[in-house]
Amino acid sequence: MSTPTARDRLIDAAQDLFAVQGVGPTSPRAVLAASGVGQGSLYHHFPTKHDLAVAAVGATVDQLLARAMTTLGSDSPAIQRLVDYLERPRDALAGCRVGRLTAEQAVLDDDGLRDVLAAYFVRLLGALTTIFRETGLPDDVARDRAHAALAIIQGGYVLARATQDPEALTAAVRGFVGLLSTS
Repeated sequence: MSTPTARDRLIDAAQDLFAVQGVGPTSPRAVLAASGVGQGSLYHHFPTKHDLAVAAVGATVDQLLARAMTTLGSDSPAIQRLVDYLERPRDALAGCRVGRLTAEQAVLDDDGLRDVLAAYFVRLLGALTTIFRETGLPDDVARDRAHAALAIIQGGYVLARATQDPEALTAAVRGFVGLLSTS
């Protein structure tokens, strides 16, 4: 395995800090300290904090989408792929690294960052809609169910964090999966 480049180390550090404290409160100085690279490297690769934020949030989106698509795009039957995606282990108390960023007004006010977040959710909704279509549902119903499935995950994270109970996410998923077998 190759040694990460200075750019990669900066992105990794920014991703971790953004996940914990958000984009707005994270300073370039904190990213430098966490990455262990020199100040010159930061400004060489990312002339502005915005450039770093777009790269780090984009990397997070790419990583999470790749993980989701591995499950959602597998060869398993449609509903099994959905259930596997919904039930996969998640750190409920940490929350979704992308979903949490939607609570930051500064992120939503930034067209570049907002577009990266929107692309994440649009891709996930597309994959989930495809799964529901494969079960024979009409397009509009498949789309609605995809929104509900994604809302279960995002809402489950919120409930888990608010109550400090990781079981809240598990219960939300279990309840939704139970509804799948009755519909």
